[in-house]
Amino acid sequence: MKYGVTLLPSSFESFRRHVRLAEAVGFDYIGVADSQSLFRELFVSLAVAATDTSRVHLGPSVTNPLTRHPAVTASAIASLHELSEGRAFLGIGTGDSAILNLGLRPARLRALGDYVAAVRAFLAGEHAEYLGREAHVRWSSEPVPIMMSAEGPRTLKMAGAIADRVMIHTGLTPEILADTASRIREGETDAGKAAGSTEVWAFAKCNIADDHAAAINEIRMALAASAHHAFRFTLEGKHVPPELHEAMQIIQGEYVPAEHEQVGQTRNAALSDELGVTDYLADRFAVVGTPEECRAKAAQIAASGADVLQITAISHDPADIIRRFGEEVIAKS
Repeated sequence: MKYGVTLLPSSFESFRRHVRLAEAVGFDYIGVADSQSLFRELFVSLAVAATDTSRVHLGPSVTNPLTRHPAVTASAIASLHELSEGRAFLGIGTGDSAILNLGLRPARLRALGDYVAAVRAFLAGEHAEYLGREAHVRWSSEPVPIMMSAEGPRTLKMAGAIADRVMIHTGLTPEILADTASRIREGETDAGKAAGSTEVWAFAKCNIADDHAAAINEIRMALAASAHHAFRFTLEGKHVPPELHEAMQIIQGEYVPAEHEQVGQTRNAALSDELGVTDYLADRFAVVGTPEECRAKAAQIAASGADVLQITAISHDPADIIRRFGEEVIAKS
């Protein structure tokens, strides 16, 4: 299993330090969050990362179909691919904080599928119709791996059919990972793709510390973000115990998009404790705790068949997560 880290660029000074550190301690992939209202601009940040690294692969984790025309996205990712000498990937989903902070709703699955098809055509230098109008990116000619973010059964199946990679945000327990993989493989079969040809990336909120409770406490806002995103449309087919349905629905109503992934004493950070679901969300969505606990969880995810474990580094000291995960998990895996 390989390892990646998703960064939220709050300043270019700190972002450049984190990018260099991630490559130095052994990460294979660096993802950058796309949330224009909260963090530095995605493709500017990725260009900075490309010039400050030489080995890691880079891309959005993830962008959306609403804030950029597919020709704009194709041109941007093709430019990054050229700049990084072939190290780019394109991560895309239906949209979260980027679109919620604009007062928009996430894209529908059909719209996401149409967007991915258009981007593929544009990356190949082909003309394609999108929203009834023809467009092109005539200078691009090299494909870039496309990764879809997916949680629900229908999205997972679509991702298996049309994506090269799937970033799963369904949960990290063996049972959920097995069910998730089966949905992706079903999509591969329906599309006539070779079984197992779609990479599976397990997305995990992360914190590593010497004290288990302290590690969880610092990323409670991230756990609420995972619940808000993964359960936003429906709980059907998402393996949530019935006794927790009401709590997950309350999170949908009370989550504050403007405070998305904000460290500190925010409303989002308080939600999981108030609802008594902090430990449940940590077990389901996070690699968190002591180095020994994080290594055990990573090994469990690898044994479940994930190709990549993509963690987040969101805390008062993201560099500490990056460094300790590299030295105490990746190096000892």
